[in-house]
Amino acid sequence: MRTILKFKLITLVAFVLISMPLAAHAISYSFYNITNNGNEDLSSQLFVDVTSTGVNQVLFTFYNNGPIASSICDIYFDDGTLLGIDSIINGTGVEFTKIATPKDLSGGNNITPNFETTKNFSADSTSPTAPNGVNPGESVGIIFDLINGKTYTETLAALKSGELRIGLHVQAIGTAGGSDSYVNNGVKVPEPFTMLLLGLGLVGLAGVGRKLKK
Repeated sequence: MRTILKFKLITLVAFVLISMPLAAHAISYSFYNITNNGNEDLSSQLFVDVTSTGVNQVLFTFYNNGPIASSICDIYFDDGTLLGIDSIINGTGVEFTKIATPKDLSGGNNITPNFETTKNFSADSTSPTAPNGVNPGESVGIIFDLINGKTYTETLAALKSGELRIGLHVQAIGTAGGSDSYVNNGVKVPEPFTMLLLGLGLVGLAGVGRKLKK
């Protein structure tokens, strides 16, 4: 009886740990190449963390994790729950300002529906463009005000459904120094903390399972 109760308890704990919301943690999304200009694929090193920073604001933090030489130089947002850019947080070695030039994502018509940048929902690196962009090991954050009544949870749902899309124009790629455009794929990247909880839950269940077999 005790073994059965222990099994039920660990099952419950594992379920709670795995399913509980991690509101204090950023949700990460990856990107895919939409232009394929013959450069090295950066899909595995470009990420955006989406974090709630207040009742009516969301922070998007963009990372270039390397190792391929490259620089995120332009960032664009297509519709969704956003009202407007509140501020930009430049990391070390990065300098971005509001409203990108060009105003639309290069190659945005390569996907369906076409990527159409919402007016003033963009930012880019200042001159010199590539050095001031997000190079490997660097980051930049963009804080958005949300439309009145919209929430962080609804923003995540919009990213998942494609109602809200994010585009990146990356330059100085590899030794050839080419460029490509990327769009978020709407799929959450598993967080190490989440995977740890999942592992702990499964280990606990496996241990009880072995005891039940004896």
